[in-house]
Amino acid sequence: MHSVEVFELIIAMFLAVLALHYAAQRLSLPPAVALLVGGGALAFVPGLPTVELDPELVLVIFLPPLLMDGAWFTALSPFRRHLAGIASLAVGAVLFTAAVVAVAAKLVVPELPWAACVALGAIVSPPDAVSARAVLQRVKLPRRLGTLLEGESLVNDATGLVLFRFAVAATLTGTFSLGAAVGSFAVLVGGGLLVGGAIGAVWVLLLRRLGDDHLMIAASVLVCWASYLLGEALHVSGVIATVTAGLVCGWYQHVIFTASVRLRGVAFWQVLIFLFEAAVFILIGLSLRGVLDRVGGIGVVVADMALPVVTVILAMTLARFAWVFGSDALLKLVSRMGWRRAEPLGAPAATVMSWAGMRGVVTLAVALSLPDAMPGRDLMLVTAFAAILATVLVQGTTLGLVIRRAGLTEDERARPPLDLFAAEAAMLRAQFGAVEKHAYAPDGTLLHPRLLDTYRRRATISNEFSGSDEERNESIAAHFGMILAAVAAGRAELVRLHRANQIDDETLHDLERDLDLEELGAIAAKG
Repeated sequence: MHSVEVFELIIAMFLAVLALHYAAQRLSLPPAVALLVGGGALAFVPGLPTVELDPELVLVIFLPPLLMDGAWFTALSPFRRHLAGIASLAVGAVLFTAAVVAVAAKLVVPELPWAACVALGAIVSPPDAVSARAVLQRVKLPRRLGTLLEGESLVNDATGLVLFRFAVAATLTGTFSLGAAVGSFAVLVGGGLLVGGAIGAVWVLLLRRLGDDHLMIAASVLVCWASYLLGEALHVSGVIATVTAGLVCGWYQHVIFTASVRLRGVAFWQVLIFLFEAAVFILIGLSLRGVLDRVGGIGVVVADMALPVVTVILAMTLARFAWVFGSDALLKLVSRMGWRRAEPLGAPAATVMSWAGMRGVVTLAVALSLPDAMPGRDLMLVTAFAAILATVLVQGTTLGLVIRRAGLTEDERARPPLDLFAAEAAMLRAQFGAVEKHAYAPDGTLLHPRLLDTYRRRATISNEFSGSDEERNESIAAHFGMILAAVAAGRAELVRLHRANQIDDETLHDLERDLDLEELGAIAAKG
């Protein structure tokens, strides 16, 4: 295909994204479902070329920004508090699911080597970060449950990818060492943490010196690929490196970004992520035709692969239920034994957690990367695609219903000490204190009488300045200089409250945006 035709196909794909998103809104469907089904339908349109995905290129292009987006806006304090639960899902649940799938695959396809069965389990075991985000954005979950699911989706890809690589190597070479696998996993995770932390630190130092909005936004966009590619180049986990860098950047962006960078950068980033997420699902749908052509058509799939595919999907689903409910039962046991830190989810929350296991682009990309010599390669490809379809179309469309039926309520212990209104009151007190402190001359003369009433009537206050042009300009500069000082004081107070765990990330972002808009208005008026 000519390069211009490729570009035309990409533009047509994004136009289809807009149409399918609009259709999903009109039909009250998750956008991921509409994009997946629409992409699958477009794959069979006469005249359109077959889409062949390069798995390594897909992972490099799409995975880093989507992981970075999740990590950047992850609330770090709840993430640390629930790290044990996240690790249980991201490592324990993935390994357990892979083992259950391997046993099920061996039972229905006895001729498939054990290592190949494990590779199949590694392909379908980790829920996908993109799919989870696409579905969870449309539902309301208690804070703890949301933190666990989002944290799991950020980290579990590393577990699945490492297990997959060892399983493929064991299948092709006939050798496997458990000690070497565990040691390699520790090196990959530890190295990923170091690389991501280093990239995050470099980003912080760099942005303190750039001083240009465009450069700061560009550096913030590129940091996701820098961390992922450097991690992979150093043979550590690019996934962990990207997530770690995202957590660092997300923590420091409140004190590094200017109001202009934050508002413009976040707007640009949101559009970018929207296009990337949509492209992932529509590309999965478009790749359906290529997968079916590779295995011999839909007739071969139905006749020869239906039983093992259905068996694997059922095993994959039931394994997650078994792990989540088993872990919750263990938490209940140790809680009754006196361990106060053990906090069981309860059956309703465990049901929601078990049902929220959508697969996506990582599953398909890993399956497409299987070497041609891999036993059962065609079966693994079809199973991977079927797992994505089944989880997104079934679990993705019914998760909201399951959540409503579960009747989940927010745990009062998870609520921050201050709500939005209390935090706003603290911020306004800090702003008033800054204005009051600088509004009087040393002799007690009131220098800026209008400032004491500014926040009640910002829209008309600038029209009340009088005098010569020079006097008016000086007065306006001093007036809005005080407003900027008040904004800075309010932002410092918000950050202090956030660092002291008095407010959550949502409250911080909401009030910070108000301050950013106020600052931009003051800067424009002062200029």
